[in-house]
Amino acid sequence: MDDKILILAHTEPDGSLGKAALDVIETSRALGGSLAVGLVGEKVQPPRGVPSVYVVEGPEFAQSRYASDAAAAEALCRATGATLVLAPGTSRWTRALPGVAQRLNGRVDSHVVTLDSSGRATRWFYRQRIEAVLTRCERPWFLLLDAGLPYQPRDGEPRVERVSVTLPPLRTRVTGLVAQKSEQQTIRPDADLLLVAGAGWTKKQKDGQTHVEEAGKLILGFLAATRASLGSSKSLVDLSVEGQSVLPFLSHLNQVGQTGATPRHPKGLATCCHGEEPHVVGWRFIQERRAVNLDPNCGWARGKADVLYVADAFEVVAKLNALLHA
Repeated sequence: MDDKILILAHTEPDGSLGKAALDVIETSRALGGSLAVGLVGEKVQPPRGVPSVYVVEGPEFAQSRYASDAAAAEALCRATGATLVLAPGTSRWTRALPGVAQRLNGRVDSHVVTLDSSGRATRWFYRQRIEAVLTRCERPWFLLLDAGLPYQPRDGEPRVERVSVTLPPLRTRVTGLVAQKSEQQTIRPDADLLLVAGAGWTKKQKDGQTHVEEAGKLILGFLAATRASLGSSKSLVDLSVEGQSVLPFLSHLNQVGQTGATPRHPKGLATCCHGEEPHVVGWRFIQERRAVNLDPNCGWARGKADVLYVADAFEVVAKLNALLHA
């Protein structure tokens, strides 16, 4: 690839890079061509193992703001002369980079999942049912990546260059953040494990009764002990529409599958879920798959899971929680 490649990343509060940014750096190493990293943040810790780093640093760039983020990205692109700009598909860059592409007379594509050395990008359309291969002649070309290769640290100090930015009058002031408590959060994109709950958690159990409250305590206990992310099948989140008892902490944002999310956790554990194809299609980026189900002929047993435990999910998760807390 003959393009001059720039990886754009915003830093964490301590100046380090998040997992999404590091994965994009790793993805870019396989592309060849001239490579530089552009960092934006209040404090910046340049990563090792890259040839050159361009830094926009200061308190004005601590928080996400369109005016300051777009000005910083534009300055970095002009300073490096980049023709191909890669950035993690965070909410911060997804908001700012389309405007930067317009200023530089470039083009932008989002939700890119792979990029090869010949300059072809792939992404999904229509709820992950259609895979498209994209190429563009226009430059600069901005690509927002949804996923990348796991980052492998390298040795070597980069050459660091500071880039000055002339900011326009800032009309937005960040006064603070309001967010869920960490223990209430069930969707964790950076978690190593995805736990998927199926509709079986709310069905009648072997005693002929439903145990929704117990199911909720078991699942939340597992999440608290493992810091896993929680997914769900469509049938479970749809039960609320039918007036049935549901797990109160689940919503359609947890749904995994053809009409839901396509998570990218290294490992996945499905519980009380039959493994039908519309759901399993959302697992295609999960490398190691295990499932717990009482039905030995469920979809997971037909080559869709690496390991199937034919067991009661209530008993399995209760035992896991006991071991994790021991």
